[in-house]
Amino acid sequence: MSMTSYRASAYRRVIQTLRDMGPAKLWPAEQTCLREAADTLLFCSEPDVDGAAQDALAAVAVLTDDLIDAERWTPERAQRLLDDVWACGPWGTLDLSIAA
Repeated sequence: MSMTSYRASAYRRVIQTLRDMGPAKLWPAEQTCLREAADTLLFCSEPDVDGAAQDALAAVAVLTDDLIDAERWTPERAQRLLDDVWACGPWGTLDLSIAA
């Protein structure tokens, strides 16, 4: 699967979230995790064989759960971010959700 406008738009949303939230809502390591995951997924073409893509998505899922557990983010906001990171990748449908 190649780069699409849908994937590029999702990537822009992730980057905009990072800018909007900044260090007030996301620590530097969290920002790095999100940016690296979005980058990895954006340039991934075969998620079934790309371990880095799977690891990146798993790291974001853990991070969003941690943000909710620490009551730093609402479940809805964390889910939107997770959805946007997921949409950076080459998957056809969205079927990932955070633990609530």
